[in-house]
Amino acid sequence: MALLIAGERSGVGKTTVTLSLLSYLSQQNYQVQSFKVGPDYIDPMFHQAVTHRPCRNLDPVITSEAYVQSCFARHSQKVDFVLVEGVMGLFDGVTRLQKDSQKNATPNVLVNDYGSTAHIARLLKIPLLLVLDCSRLSSSVAAIVHGYSSLDSRITIAGIVLNRVGSDRHLELLQDALAIFNIPILGVLRRHKNITIPDRHLGLVPTDEIAQLKQIFTHLAHIGQTCFGWSQILPLLKPPTKQTKCRGLLPIANSSLPIRIAIARDRAFNFYYQDNLDILAELGAELIFWSPLQDETLPKNIHGLYFGGGFPEVFAQQLAANQPLLNSIYRAIQAGIPTYAECGGLMYLCQKLVDFSQETWSMVGVIPTTVEMTTSLTLGYRQAKALQNTPLIKKNETVWGHEFHHSQLVATSAKPLWQLQGYKSTHKTTTEGWQLAQLHASYLHLHFGEYLELPQQFLYCCLIKNNQL
Repeated sequence: MALLIAGERSGVGKTTVTLSLLSYLSQQNYQVQSFKVGPDYIDPMFHQAVTHRPCRNLDPVITSEAYVQSCFARHSQKVDFVLVEGVMGLFDGVTRLQKDSQKNATPNVLVNDYGSTAHIARLLKIPLLLVLDCSRLSSSVAAIVHGYSSLDSRITIAGIVLNRVGSDRHLELLQDALAIFNIPILGVLRRHKNITIPDRHLGLVPTDEIAQLKQIFTHLAHIGQTCFGWSQILPLLKPPTKQTKCRGLLPIANSSLPIRIAIARDRAFNFYYQDNLDILAELGAELIFWSPLQDETLPKNIHGLYFGGGFPEVFAQQLAANQPLLNSIYRAIQAGIPTYAECGGLMYLCQKLVDFSQETWSMVGVIPTTVEMTTSLTLGYRQAKALQNTPLIKKNETVWGHEFHHSQLVATSAKPLWQLQGYKSTHKTTTEGWQLAQLHASYLHLHFGEYLELPQQFLYCCLIKNNQL
């Protein structure tokens, strides 16, 4: 069956509730598979740190409805429990024309919560645990629950979690107000001031940077044990009984040597969808993980470079001090090694990086511009049309991706990589990205799940460059 943690809005405590449940289950040595709705990278890091299993993103915008269903079914097998964390408020999504593939079905309709938690619940046919922030209300909670439970009859709210309850009297008022509904209260969390996961300009601080992470999880496990009705929750967490055949991918080519892809992964670069890494491996790549913060040279005998997103601005001084590595990367890219860099990777490959303190640091320098941190946030889904051939994509091909950054380039490319369109056709189009020789560098985050031609093209270029075809 599985269970989806939903919130009435952002900031109500979905992540705290999710991590409390995961921490307690993991403490009991259960095998738990978690999922995260939407394109976020950081929340899944916390899931994985607790469960010791990669968390999978469920986002039909940057993949598809079919991919969400197959990903969920595939990774829900051979585990004890399955838990999904929602995104934003329950019905917060985007407007999209939803096409019905069945003959003689209802006509196509506009769906204004596409990609939302509610959409995923309908798509996967799993019940919801609704988290409510009760810190500034009492009897009015009934109106909120009535609205959320009656707006869409296709979803099932299996239970409610009352978060930030101030006192026993406050809890009594909330319980009295909710007594008219046939929805059980499955969790009550008091105002725990000592549960604080630090955050900064792009959300939570990643797990690798938190010294007290183990203590935080221990505390969350205690909350999980003592604040929830486990006799009712455990049956809801059971994995779906329907099995699905795992997709098999054919390797790119029968080469005499493996395709060795060097993947930058450390505290500065850690925004990777696990599915992307899995797909590369299934297609025949050998993934070589290395650290731009610690290593002075690139790994040996590599055929391609992959720089994910992250926080190069936070570690700019340390990155800039590693001059031997900067030179090594510069020479490799100039020599034509196929390279894919997104967001933080793009920033790292620029000539200079200006941080939030207005200090300037030298980076790799292969992209002839400076990147500056800004107070404004660029955020949203983008439909991207390729304007150039790159190691990842061919000209005029179109994909969906996601932007999420607090920086901008001082100068843009005279021959940009992408033409970007916001989610609505009325949104202004922009251009973005750099294509230099065998370099594909962009702010756009991509998920390979629905676009297998992207990793296939990348690995094919790696083989061609290294004379393996």
